Amino acid sequence: MPSWLALLLGLVLLAAGGEFLVRGTVGLARKLGISPLLAGLTIVGFGTSAPELVTSIQAAFAGSPDIAIGNVIGSNIANILLILGASALVIAIPISRKAFRRDGLALGLSGLAALGAVLAGGVSRAIGAALFAGLIGYILYAYFSEKNAATDSTTEHVDEATAAPSNTLALVFFTFAGIAGVIFGARFLVGGAIELATAMGVSEAVIGLSVVALGTSLPELVACLAAAWKREPDVALGNVVGSCIYNIFGILGLTAIVHPLGVPPEIAGLDIWILLATVGLLLMFLRTGWTIHRWEGAVLLAGYAAYMAYLVGLS
Repeated sequence: MPSWLALLLGLVLLAAGGEFLVRGTVGLARKLGISPLLAGLTIVGFGTSAPELVTSIQAAFAGSPDIAIGNVIGSNIANILLILGASALVIAIPISRKAFRRDGLALGLSGLAALGAVLAGGVSRAIGAALFAGLIGYILYAYFSEKNAATDSTTEHVDEATAAPSNTLALVFFTFAGIAGVIFGARFLVGGAIELATAMGVSEAVIGLSVVALGTSLPELVACLAAAWKREPDVALGNVVGSCIYNIFGILGLTAIVHPLGVPPEIAGLDIWILLATVGLLLMFLRTGWTIHRWEGAVLLAGYAAYMAYLVGLS
């Protein structure tokens, strides 16, 4: 199969698989009586990040750790600059002070954790375990700080994600179809990306930061734009911030536990700093006026365009 066709097929399967997986698993969670908060923080978060997780692990086992770590860093950059920027252009995005104190802090810590792993020269199994422990700590803190009372954004996120059949068999089908789509989509995407990088002489780190990262972020992009069009901006914000936290603590941590990762020089030299600047810019936009205005969304989008132009220049 041509590399471009494998890439295209992988992107389609990842987008569809991520959507099916979230709808099926959250629907089943409600059937089992799991609280909306717990479902939102665990099942929805892991569901929307499933493409990144499977793609990173597939890349690591395929002997392409540069794609794995590039996927995580690139996905977070795309989440903030591209997805949140595009959503803010559709509708201004407000933020509650309570959510900022909790989730904003976790987002900032995730960026610093990624920097620490890069400065350590690689993500060992011990560092991966520490990252994953950070994710568990975040989930427990959020759960016990609110008990069974979900925040508005979490509740709406779950409601938006569970527009699926209420029949149990249908939900089971959605879940397994989503898992299959994510697994095979990741396999096609990683295989096509490796072939493309080899054929074009582009480093795997650049491919991971651009094509693979954007591809695995498609479920978030579709969900956030749909939420913005439905005039539910907090759903878009919660999706992006939650996904960024899971990508660093969960995806990078679990991937390193399975297969330790080295850090490509390109990422250590520039991309990790771009990620930190991106997180800092988002937190500043959130703190000033407690709203991401349309002009700020335009700034985020312009930043992503400049970043992609830089990556294209490297190739």
